[in-house]
Amino acid sequence: MPESVLVAYGTTNGSTAEIAETVAGVLRKEGLVADTAPAATVTDVTPYDAVVVGGGLYAGRWHKDARRFLRRYRRDLARRPLWLFSSGPLDASASEKDIPPVPGVRRAMTRLDARGHVTFGGCLREGAKGRIARMIIRSGKGGDFRDFPEIEAWAARIADELVTRTRTS
Repeated sequence: MPESVLVAYGTTNGSTAEIAETVAGVLRKEGLVADTAPAATVTDVTPYDAVVVGGGLYAGRWHKDARRFLRRYRRDLARRPLWLFSSGPLDASASEKDIPPVPGVRRAMTRLDARGHVTFGGCLREGAKGRIARMIIRSGKGGDFRDFPEIEAWAARIADELVTRTRTS
């Protein structure tokens, strides 16, 4: 039976949701069952064998829905493979170097024994919600800095680990 994976996310303007959908798509291509859901709408993680959680970065903090998700399901998450991702830098830095998790995510990784974390570039487009987001766009610092080949490669590594785990169980 294929592993079942939940890819939950916290996003304000949809960029992190698009990353989550990409991750789930790769997992499905590799033979896993993968669902995506906004973190705030998830009511149970026990049907899943593994979980991936993503959060947009805002002023050095993970999206509140992703943070709340980790707190709400901490006991269940600690019992299954867990990976975390962040999205946010509005420049090419995430593609050029490994950006460590922000302190709150780093603490959650330790508490929940997460298998890994990666920070992907962010995306901020015209029409974004929020006063600060609109100011960033007006200043010319918006744009799409997500590296989808890197996102797909990261998701493929997760799939490989889960498929290998299934074969050896």
